[in-house]
Formats: sequence, structure tokens, C-alpha cells
Amino acid sequence: MIQTTFPEPAVMAELMAKMLWEIKAVHFSTEKPYKLSSGMMSPVYIDCRKLISYPRVRSAIMDFAAATVMRNAGFEQFDVVAGGETAGIPFAAFLAERLGLPMIYVRKAPKGHGRNAQIEGHMPEGARVLVIEDLTTAGGSMFKFIDAIRAAGGTVDHGIALFYYSIFPEAQKRFDNGKVRLHHIATWREVLAVARQQALFDEKTLSEVEAFLDAPLAWSGRNGGISDLAV
Repeated sequence: MIQTTFPEPAVMAELMAKMLWEIKAVHFSTEKPYKLSSGMMSPVYIDCRKLISYPRVRSAIMDFAAATVMRNAGFEQFDVVAGGETAGIPFAAFLAERLGLPMIYVRKAPKGHGRNAQIEGHMPEGARVLVIEDLTTAGGSMFKFIDAIRAAGGTVDHGIALFYYSIFPEAQKRFDNGKVRLHHIATWREVLAVARQQALFDEKTLSEVEAFLDAPLAWSGRNGGISDLAV
């Protein structure tokens, strides 16, 4: 099935934010912040993997992903869709189906036996590969997969994250330096806007989350986490 409907980006972002709240994939906790793998403390947490368990939600979001890629990158710009181990794999399958393209997936490291493969599936030499992840914070994990694809002879000029933190200047710098254009559907700003619109939390909590989004590392440092993000 090839996507042919093109909603406005702001509409897609708002609808995805509403879906994330509806399936309880988003959490706000300002009193007991979450510790992320980077060591940063955060009052917000999101689990985009939950999307795969809600067929109507995931179908709409994959339609949005296809529309975003074709509107911003073009209709005949890719030969293969790649997902990164593990969260990106199902979304690569869904998006490849939407775009009528082959799919591959990329391991975090070569598997260490057999053919010692890091890329599974068939990727022709020079193939133009679209990399997809469920979410991106500062781009580090996506570039592990991009680097592996490039090392294997693929070309990567575009990536898509269904959800993008969009709060770290370091992320844009990384994508600019890596010569990859990042596409996304929704960010924390839309999620916060829906929380305000639907009065899901008191104003103190919403203001504290907004303070984090405005200066995440400073907020983390004040709450016992790291205050510097390695790029």
C-alpha cells in the first residue's frame, strides 16, 4: 500500500501527540524524575514501542511517516527502508509496506557467528537507504546504524524518527555534520500542548516540564543528573 494523502504537518503532529497520550505512552513526573540511559534526569518519559500494539494508532502514524518522507524528500528517492535493532525493526516493516520498498534491519553490532552480519536482508551496493527509528533524542543511536549502512556500501542522506525530542542543539549539529536530513512527525512541544489543552496535569507540573524543554541539561543538573551531553 502506497500512501497518497498529505495532511498538514501541524495536524499530524497534534494527532500523534493525542494518540501518544491516549495509549499512555507518555509520562510526566516532576517530583520523581526519570533517569535516562545518558545519565540525564528528565521529568518526561515516552515509550514509542507501545505504538505497535495499537493497530489503528500505528496505521495512522505510519501513514503520517510516509506522507512526511514523500513531501519532504521526494517520491522516488529511496531503494530500501532500514530499521535499527530493536525498536526500529517493526516500524521499518510498516513503512516499507507503505512505500512499496524492500526492508532491511541493522544490528547494533555484528552478531559474532555465522556470516558475522550486521545488516540483515538484501541491500544492493549503492542503495539509497531511508533509516527509521521510533524516537531520536540527540541522534547517537541512529548514527550507529547509519555508519554501518554506509560502511556496507549503502547511501544514507535521510532519516526519520516518529518522535523527535527537538530540545538538544547538539542533535541538529550531529545530523548536519553527518550530512543526514532528519524528518519527524511530533515532538515534546506538541505533547505538552495537548497536555495543557486537555488539562491532564496541574499548571505547576506543566510549567516544570516546559522549563525542562527550554533548558534540559540545566534542569537535569538541578535534579541530580548530568549537565553536559556528549556528542
